[in-house]
Amino acid sequence: MKKKKLFSLVLATVLTAATVLPCYGASTKEKISNAQAEQAAAQSQLDSIQSRIDELNSKKGQSEEYLSELNQQLDDLQNRLQELQDQYDAKQNELVQIQADLEDAKAKEEEQYEAMKLRIQYMYENSSGNGYMAMLFSSKSISELISRAEYIQKISDFDRDLMQEYEDTVDQVKEKETQVQEEQAAIVELQQQSSDQQEAIQELYAAAYQELRTYSAELDDAKSSESALVDEINSKADAINDLIRQAKEEEIAAQKKAEEEAAAAAAAQQAAAEAEAARKQAAEAARVAAAEAANAAAKADTDTSSSSGSSSSDSSASSTTTGSPSASDTSSSSSSGTYLGRFKLTGYCSCSICTGQWSGGSTASGTTPTAGRTIAMGGVPFGTKLMINGQVYTVEDRGTAYGHVDIFCSSHSEALSFGVQYADVYQLS
Repeated sequence: MKKKKLFSLVLATVLTAATVLPCYGASTKEKISNAQAEQAAAQSQLDSIQSRIDELNSKKGQSEEYLSELNQQLDDLQNRLQELQDQYDAKQNELVQIQADLEDAKAKEEEQYEAMKLRIQYMYENSSGNGYMAMLFSSKSISELISRAEYIQKISDFDRDLMQEYEDTVDQVKEKETQVQEEQAAIVELQQQSSDQQEAIQELYAAAYQELRTYSAELDDAKSSESALVDEINSKADAINDLIRQAKEEEIAAQKKAEEEAAAAAAAQQAAAEAEAARKQAAEAARVAAAEAANAAAKADTDTSSSSGSSSSDSSASSTTTGSPSASDTSSSSSSGTYLGRFKLTGYCSCSICTGQWSGGSTASGTTPTAGRTIAMGGVPFGTKLMINGQVYTVEDRGTAYGHVDIFCSSHSEALSFGVQYADVYQLS
């Protein structure tokens, strides 16, 4: 309700101009036609701009959605890079530990080597012969020989086991070191891939953000043009309403002038007829008077011999006086107010069918619509009182052009049953 749809106002203005003004001055009609053409052109531009606004809003929404997706991807990549960095740091710590283990193994090898040298040195220093062989051959009995042989075997096995253990440890440490280094290299490669992907997404984000800014700028320009066109269309609608009201006033003035001219002509014709009748009546009276005078003279001549005195008979002529009535001027204003003309009447209510997005709200003037009081019509100020079919209404809403009154009803069914009517409309002071 606050405002009826702009297209409805334009259409109502055009239809009203075509239906409620059967006759008016050619210049006013031409002005209305020109104003309607300009308004229709502005409306066409507005429709085009509104379509462009809808398109830009759609593209802007898609860009915003795309940017949101890119933001999410960047967040995921950032999290992934952080995870890879954590994994790399863990592998680095593991590699440090492996290198420490390798150093421990080397230190242990040195210890074993030093212990082996001490044993060999001891055997050489305490043996009179050639090492193990001398130790064996210096045995005093078979049992001592076997014991020494077993001892030598145990020492050899012990040294061999230590050496094997060292070699195994070194192999394991080196294998683990190689594995960790390979895993680190894989992590670095993943980090590079993620960084490259992040850079690519950032480029896409920059392009999408620039596109969004372009759409926003175009949308601002389109909305500015839309606002200017809406103001222009509203201005044209007001101008058309003024012209329609002027044309209606010219029509009423023409009708009044025609009635006055017809009354004056009838009065003149009646006066002429009364004058002619008076002239004929006067001529007849004169003729009768002359005849009576002649008869009186003839009678006087025949009666002179016997008359001792003359007797005359007076004849009086009666004349009929006729007066012509004066016509009184008729006024175009009645006791009901100033006559505006015969207007088209329709009904509406506050439902979405009648008022669209303004359903259930207040009127364009800010009042609460009330059946029996509220009407909508352009071309007159809010608060104007109009008398229609003996009922006084107040103009509180817009949506129809001058000459078309939309009467508020309490329900949609009442508005439908009201239909289309025509009635004389008076503006109260």
